[in-house]
Amino acid sequence: MLKFEVLKQCKKSRLGVLHTAHGDIRTPAFMPVGTAATVKAMTAQMVKDTGADILLCNTYHLMLRPGAERVARLGGLHKFMGWDKPILTDSGGFQVMSLGALCKLSEEGAVFSSHLDGSKHNLTPERAMEIQYLLDSNISMVLDECTKYPCEKRAAENSMLRSMRWAERCKNAFIDRAGYGTFGIVQGSMYPDLRLKSAQMLQEIGFDGYAVGGLAVGEGQQVMFETLDIVVPALSENHPRYLMGVGKPADLVGAVQRGIDMFDCVIPTRSGRFARAYTANGEINLRNARHAEDHRPLQADLDCPASQTSRAYLHHLVKADEMLGSILLTQHNLTYYQSLMQQMRAAIAAGNLDDFVAEFHERQARGDIAPLVKT
Repeated sequence: MLKFEVLKQCKKSRLGVLHTAHGDIRTPAFMPVGTAATVKAMTAQMVKDTGADILLCNTYHLMLRPGAERVARLGGLHKFMGWDKPILTDSGGFQVMSLGALCKLSEEGAVFSSHLDGSKHNLTPERAMEIQYLLDSNISMVLDECTKYPCEKRAAENSMLRSMRWAERCKNAFIDRAGYGTFGIVQGSMYPDLRLKSAQMLQEIGFDGYAVGGLAVGEGQQVMFETLDIVVPALSENHPRYLMGVGKPADLVGAVQRGIDMFDCVIPTRSGRFARAYTANGEINLRNARHAEDHRPLQADLDCPASQTSRAYLHHLVKADEMLGSILLTQHNLTYYQSLMQQMRAAIAAGNLDDFVAEFHERQARGDIAPLVKT
């Protein structure tokens, strides 16, 4: 069982804290993605230094390698990866469904072939809960079916109803203990009535938190926000609300305004490995020649070694294909994301989130790219 407290509300946005067996999570919160028990290019201490309270690991990848039973024998994920703060595990449903022809769904669950060695596996709701228990995840996600976008309504409804049946089986299989919990996932594609029905069914089952899944799948920001405008008011005010797989900074800001408390996304880490930096003044591509003689730090007001590194040096590392470039840009991006969450928490506490949002968009639009330097 998890305890969630809403400390302050500013219109629809909330300042809160989620208490777990491995520490408190300040909300709104962003979870770095450590798919295979590692945030790519980062040590556990480096992730802590960005200000993260929690990270996400993935059931699908860990059940295949090194295996949930092995992780359990080694003391659980926290000990295994040297991370003593909370961990949320995705049930693996999205990854399994994305295997296409390698996966066959039934009412029982999903039978699939490993992308690593072709071995056969059976992921049922009960097995998904068992794996997450063995991993010692603080927040276990229910197994759900992820529909593609766009999706015909009848298919979306059938998928959603099956996900709700799986959610109930997950709840029954979950081993409840202090400081641990499980979240249900709202599905229903972009159909308002299906989304509302899903939210109602999940709350009748009863979970420690509620996630909105099936977004950031190509529908665009406006449709995503319209869906949140429908779904979030239908979710319990006494439980955390988690938007899965989102997103860019503007997505996070807009979702917090709509009452979302938790996020995860690979964007800041993946972008760091592809020479892109997110800053308070917009997105920067360090491959561009205009940065070759730009001595300015990436973002001077962030207390992070990577953020204090000159753009010229980062450009050099990227062009020279040095791994340090990926490390520094990943570190910076995660630090910026955590800074953004901290600023939103402070704005909610002060009751002036709208002012912060207006300034955020103004700075993003203005940018701070230096004139192109001929080389």
